[in-house]
Amino acid sequence: MDLVETRELAYFLEVARELHFGRAAERLGIAQPPLSRAIARLERRLGVRLLERTSRRVTLTPAGETLLAEGGAALAAVEAAVLRTRRAGGTGARLVLAMKPGGDGGGLLPDVLAEYEREPDALPVEMVFGYGARQALDDGRADAALLYAPRADLTGLAVEELVVEPQVVVLPRTHRLAGRARVSMADLDGEVLPRTPARPGGDGPMVTEGGQVMQLIALGRMVAVLPRSYRRLLRDDLTAVPVPDAPPTTLVLAWPEESRSRALAAFVRVTAAVAARHNARDTARGTAGRNTDAGALRTVPDLR
Repeated sequence: MDLVETRELAYFLEVARELHFGRAAERLGIAQPPLSRAIARLERRLGVRLLERTSRRVTLTPAGETLLAEGGAALAAVEAAVLRTRRAGGTGARLVLAMKPGGDGGGLLPDVLAEYEREPDALPVEMVFGYGARQALDDGRADAALLYAPRADLTGLAVEELVVEPQVVVLPRTHRLAGRARVSMADLDGEVLPRTPARPGGDGPMVTEGGQVMQLIALGRMVAVLPRSYRRLLRDDLTAVPVPDAPPTTLVLAWPEESRSRALAAFVRVTAAVAARHNARDTARGTAGRNTDAGALRTVPDLR
C-alpha cells in the first residue's frame, strides 16, 4: 500500500464531515474537480472505496467511517508534531508547559524552573494557563502539561505522578457550610458545580480560568471541589472546607507518548525530583495527602 498523503487525508475528512463535495471544496478553498481526483487517488492508495456517491447524495462506506473516526486523530497528531518540531528547532526554541492557574501542587514550579535552568539540555520555559491544558497538548501548542487525575483524560499520554492531594470545597464565607470543620459529598447535593472544557457535563457555569472560578464562587453562583493546594488562591471573601470522602486528586506531569525531546526529558527528571522532595517534606511535617490507591498511573522518569 502506498503511503497516504496528509493533504489527501485532510480532503477526505472534509468531504466525510460535509457529505457534500461542493461544500467541502468551498471550505477547503479549492475547485470541486481537483477534490474529486484527490479522493479517488486516496481510494486507490488504500485499495478500498471510502465514499458512495450518487447524483443526490454522498455516503460513507464502512471503510470510510473507519477512516473518519481514526484519520482525524492521526492528522491532528501530525499537525501537533509539526508545531512542536518547529518550536524546538526554530529561532527562539522553547519548551511550552500548559497548566491551570494555581495547578502546580502547592508551589512546585519555582524550584522546578530554577533547577531546570541548570540542565545542559534545558530550553527556556513558556507557560500557558487555562482549563484547556490537555487540548494544548493534543494540538501541539504545548510540549507538556500539569494535569489532575482522575479528572483529566490521560489517554495516549506518558505521565509522571507528582503529588497526591485531598480535596476541599471552596465556598463564599456566607455559605451555609462555610463554618463546618468538614463536609461530605452528600452535603453538596443540590449545589451548582462548574463545568470546564474537559468536563462539560452538569448545569453550572462554564469556566476557562482560575480567576473566573473564584469570582463566580464569590458571587454565589456556584461552589467548587478542588485540590487542597488551591487554598493559596483564595480571596478574603472565600473559604475552603475539607471534603474527606471526595476522592484524592493526583497532580501529574503529562506529555505525548511519542516525544523524544531531550529538553523535555530533562524537565521530567527535574520535576520528579522536586516533587519527591516536596512530598518528603510534607511527610515529615505530617501534612502529606498521599494515598496508596492512587497509583494506577505509568511513571516514565527518563525519555532518553
